[in-house]
Amino acid sequence: MPDEKSSQPDRIVSKFSRRTACKLGIATAFMAAGRKVAGAVLPLAADRGSPGISEGTSNFMNNKPHIAVVGAGAFGGWTALYLLRGGARVTLLDTWGPGNSRASSGGETRVIRGAYGPDQPYTRLAARALDLWKQHEAQWKRKFFFPIGVLWMAEGDDAFERGSLPFLKDAGIPFEQLAVKGLARRWPQISFEDVEWGIYEPQSGYLLARASAQAVVDQFVAEGGEYRQSAVAAQELESGQWKALTLSDGSTSDGSTLIADRYVFACGPWLGKLFPHTVGPHFISTKQDVFFFGTPAGDPRYNEGNVPVWADHSGHFMYGIPGNQGRGFKVADDTRGPEFDPTSGQRVASEDGLAKARRYLAYRFPGMKDAPLVETRVCQYENTTDHNFIIDRIPGSANVWIVGGGSGHGFKHGPALGEMVARLVLKDETAAAVYRLARFEAQKAKP
Repeated sequence: MPDEKSSQPDRIVSKFSRRTACKLGIATAFMAAGRKVAGAVLPLAADRGSPGISEGTSNFMNNKPHIAVVGAGAFGGWTALYLLRGGARVTLLDTWGPGNSRASSGGETRVIRGAYGPDQPYTRLAARALDLWKQHEAQWKRKFFFPIGVLWMAEGDDAFERGSLPFLKDAGIPFEQLAVKGLARRWPQISFEDVEWGIYEPQSGYLLARASAQAVVDQFVAEGGEYRQSAVAAQELESGQWKALTLSDGSTSDGSTLIADRYVFACGPWLGKLFPHTVGPHFISTKQDVFFFGTPAGDPRYNEGNVPVWADHSGHFMYGIPGNQGRGFKVADDTRGPEFDPTSGQRVASEDGLAKARRYLAYRFPGMKDAPLVETRVCQYENTTDHNFIIDRIPGSANVWIVGGGSGHGFKHGPALGEMVARLVLKDETAAAVYRLARFEAQKAKP
């Protein structure tokens, strides 16, 4: 289930918000703005001749490794911030800016929840992420997390919900098991037809997506990171023969390059195009329509606080988020849509998708039966074939990492994943097997 997606679109390192300048003090702000963007230092634990390693590099910046992170979304932005805090010199790149309309981290809201079914690493990761979201809210004095609760409605096939229970308990995420009578008593505005029981996570809820993606990059710059709004040109990145990243304005090379000791590609739906052989066969971007309906005038039953975020495994996996600054009652089908090009795809919601959303709304929320459509959005999921993330080095390149495959559920994990990836990259460690590329070959070998 999507978790739903900056800084100003033309921002560069030397520009920062007035809020950032006030927090840093003018002298500190000018120091942050004055950092150079490109350069190279001697590699740490990397072989000469590996991508990005130049024989003629100089050793400066107190021997800090220089790490380039490509992509400033939920995975890339948080990874860059934690790499910086871990002692690296970090350059962060993004073509259109954090939280832009093409990004998987764009849009207004995303769900943050702990239920994930059986046999998975994500409940514990979500618990850590929730702690980090709260910590950063307090530190930055910004509001991103809204703990309005998450309700799971279970029908006949309740393997997902049953399998979630021990993982929620183990991770320390509060939850209640509710019989259908208890559900109907607590939320009479919801029709629980065919629902047999439910899980309620009272301390889960939703996150502001675009606003938090922008804030992470703002903070990255405020703490001394280098941000450039620039595209990386396609250049046989899987070959292992390149020595620097060629930067582009999106259509032609602008003539500049970026040399670093290590590279992290957190490019969301573009990973399959940049790495067509390594990632492409295991990766697809799909079009996902999202609808927002107007609640009845003078009727607060469908506002946040009176109804939680909800997820429903009845036929199609439907989910929704109420409220959020009057943007409407969000409804979406989590079923994977058609293949979608994140760069050139037309972001127009389908009439068929709208009809399905209306039918579902009338079925599960009868008081919203004739609600007007007030807004639509089209985003994309960047799905791996098993819906698990990819966190691994490119085969044959010890200093080139791929981080992606959010598969519609990645946004919430941003801070915890960034913390984990930074540790792996800085300490030359290896991710758990569930995230590594080798799993795809192992899956193919199974009878």
